[in-house]
Amino acid sequence: MCQYLTAKYSKRLLIFCLLCFFAGNPALAGNAAPAAWDETAERRFNVIVAELRCLVCQNESLASSNAELAHDLRREIRGMIEAGKSDDEIMEFMVGRYGDFARYRPPLKGTTLLLWFGPALLLAGGVGGLFVFLRRRSRAVDLPLSEAERRKADRLLRSSEPES
Repeated sequence: MCQYLTAKYSKRLLIFCLLCFFAGNPALAGNAAPAAWDETAERRFNVIVAELRCLVCQNESLASSNAELAHDLRREIRGMIEAGKSDDEIMEFMVGRYGDFARYRPPLKGTTLLLWFGPALLLAGGVGGLFVFLRRRSRAVDLPLSEAERRKADRLLRSSEPES
């Protein structure tokens, strides 16, 4: 009797858990495009949001981010496309508001030199620092003992020898 009840309730519990998972899982929800959105505008939108950086996540594109600001910016860009703005005007708006950091490929100019060459400079500095550190360490190891240090080492070795 007990096995029958356990099997009966375990099936119901499994079905209940599956229903809860699929009914309330926000990962299954997606962003639906408006019904009046045409294919060329959708392609333009996808190109623009792929070239812009999420300002919250900073390592994701605006297209792949789920941050609230990314949702707002995508909505803003969609509205600008519907208003007839060109891709350059939209990029100028984003750069004017958030700076060149908002672009994944900022233009090469005086204010963005650090964005372009900063990682290479940090890498070169790290390799140079490692080289200097290893060089100093190898010099310190190669120094010969002074006469006083040699006598002290001999005394220590003799005192630690086992008595025969």
